Amino acid sequence: MKVILKEDVSKIGKKGELLEVSDGYARNYLFPRGLAEEATEGRQKEWETRRKGLAQKADRAEKAAQEIKRNIQGKQISLKASAGESGKLFGSVTTAMISQAIEEQLKVKVDKKDLRVSETIRQIGRYTLSVRLYANTEAELSVLVEAE
Repeated sequence: MKVILKEDVSKIGKKGELLEVSDGYARNYLFPRGLAEEATEGRQKEWETRRKGLAQKADRAEKAAQEIKRNIQGKQISLKASAGESGKLFGSVTTAMISQAIEEQLKVKVDKKDLRVSETIRQIGRYTLSVRLYANTEAELSVLVEAE
């Protein structure tokens, strides 16, 4: 029996997938728990159009991410932080601070969770980081930390 999953089901599939399962499993487990619905002809057509719409939306998002990557790849942002005589910072530079600086200097909104810094920034200097813009799209930036 063909079913369309309404929720993620472990070891079976993810929400929105069209699957072939046994009749008993569908009637006795999936349908009573509201995890799936029978894939009638009308629902299959609806599922197909929804899938095409999601694919187009994903394509647009990926193209937008590629454009942002072209604009920020290899750029440098600068941050000022309070530091001691030896160049050691009082505290550290956080991803939230870097995200805010990227938004101010490069006019690109980046979530702090999408920043990957290879090491903790606790000294004055230049550091390289990567920004995850989309599933397989990352841009490299450098951060110049200066004393206030």
